Amino acid sequence: MFAILKKEINSFFASPIGYLVIAIFLLLNGLFLWFFKGEFNIIDNGFADLSSFFLLAPWILVFLIPAVTMRSFSDEKKQGTLELLLTKPISKFQIVLGKYFGAFILIVIALLPSLLYVFTVYKLGSPEGNLDLGSTLGSYFGLLFLVAAYTAMGIFASTLSENQIVTFIIAVFLCFFFYIGFEGIADAMSNNFIDSLGMSFHFKSMSRGVLDTRDIIYFISVSGLFLALTHFNINTKQA
Repeated sequence: MFAILKKEINSFFASPIGYLVIAIFLLLNGLFLWFFKGEFNIIDNGFADLSSFFLLAPWILVFLIPAVTMRSFSDEKKQGTLELLLTKPISKFQIVLGKYFGAFILIVIALLPSLLYVFTVYKLGSPEGNLDLGSTLGSYFGLLFLVAAYTAMGIFASTLSENQIVTFIIAVFLCFFFYIGFEGIADAMSNNFIDSLGMSFHFKSMSRGVLDTRDIIYFISVSGLFLALTHFNINTKQA
């Protein structure tokens, strides 16, 4: 698994992909949070908090993570190297995990520079340090679990087609539907249970600074489900 993981990370940074992901994530967040006028602008809001960042980041990641994962298996299939990879003396699930953690680590690396926002808002507070660190920490944990689930969906989508554009579109749809789709259906049907099936519900819960085991189990379950489906897809296609 670690050989696959190392190969994935090296391939990301051996090409412009890894650097572009980090740059685009930071650039888009920076523009909306500090330069563009609007509801996301931290300075215009007049409050020393990062709620704008945690509101914006999931939407940027809906598109960014599928762009990272779309090549994971589809590229292997297109080049005819998937069969060769499956003959390696490691299990298919280890291959899936190697691909998964390679993409996950890249996105986590992209998130790390955003900690500068925490320092900046901490300094801008009146008085200095007037920042809800509990809520901020909970939001970061929620974002990590969200990234984990998005990445699992993207890896699964990459097994569905050799065409990277097709896998990108499928992954964006899955991430979008699981993040906000259930909330839309719940609003239409006035059903709170359906709302709890969506990732937005659990992400917002964690953003309040309370790490409820139900929210953690939910994200682990969603990630595990799509990793299991990825493993099943690879087995099916090999057969």
